[in-house]
Amino acid sequence: MDGNHSGGLGLVGDIGGTNARFALVEFDGQDPRLIEPTAFKGEDYGTAEDAIEEYLRKVGVKHPDQAVVAVAGPIDHGQVHMTNLDWRISEDGLRRAGGFRNAKLINDFTAQALAAPRVGPKDLRQIGELPTSGEGDLAILGPGTGFGVAGLVRRHGQEIPLATEGGHVAFAPVDDVEIEVLRALTRRLDGGRVSVERILSGPGMEDLHVDLAAAEGRIVEALTAKQITERAVEGCADSLATVNRFCAILGSTAGDIALTLGARGGVFIAGGIAPRIIDILEKSPFRERFDSKGRLSGFTRSIPTHVILHPHTALIGAAVALTPEGRAAVS
Repeated sequence: MDGNHSGGLGLVGDIGGTNARFALVEFDGQDPRLIEPTAFKGEDYGTAEDAIEEYLRKVGVKHPDQAVVAVAGPIDHGQVHMTNLDWRISEDGLRRAGGFRNAKLINDFTAQALAAPRVGPKDLRQIGELPTSGEGDLAILGPGTGFGVAGLVRRHGQEIPLATEGGHVAFAPVDDVEIEVLRALTRRLDGGRVSVERILSGPGMEDLHVDLAAAEGRIVEALTAKQITERAVEGCADSLATVNRFCAILGSTAGDIALTLGARGGVFIAGGIAPRIIDILEKSPFRERFDSKGRLSGFTRSIPTHVILHPHTALIGAAVALTPEGRAAVS
């Protein structure tokens, strides 16, 4: 791509605990269009700025006008120390590294929230019988390297994302087996607090695999999350038990978040894990656990749930944040 034509381009990024994804964006008042989305392994670079410079060299663009980078961690005064990757990123540092006129950091699930209403039907898988109505506030959550949570408040034609750190709320077991899992995780963390991210994430799935088996009187070998999901899809009984329990806990947690945010418009599950186990998730106790909220079960039963299958939703959301309406929503 010719760097002389970069004046109408922006750069967007999605930096998680494992991957750093970047794309160029054309924004001309219409829906933003992603150009050359590319993923890099975060561990291969010392800083986010190094990865961005490598991306710009790769696509042959010197100085895009603006940048919005979605990051997995809480942002404080234009800076973030990422939760699951030892990178410190600042808006000033991004501006200097990329030569941008403006650069902004947003939470990765803020970006997911901005993207959720724009994901087409072909990139969604409905879980349960309820279609999305297009009305009401939304909850967006999902397991990956960590566990992200955001809301999208919709009022009078405006969409305002609500950034949260809801992935770090406490894990709430619902049966004796999950109580034993909680005890095992508490011991594993030397008496530390067990958040839902300690289960609903790639590393969490690995611990769940071992601790669930112990709680149920089984012995299993330690596996990576990738191995667990692959073997579950192939029908391995031990791995399938782990993934089904993972989906059940995800359902309970998603229902709790829907109650917390009043997300009558729907719950969208993002992140890298759910699409890989989508067929198991559909048949799992996810929706039963989502609905099972005692006196408030009628509330959650009326909320649709979907899995986002699009691979670049956070980049789409970051691109939305480049538009005038998006800038106002995240300012």
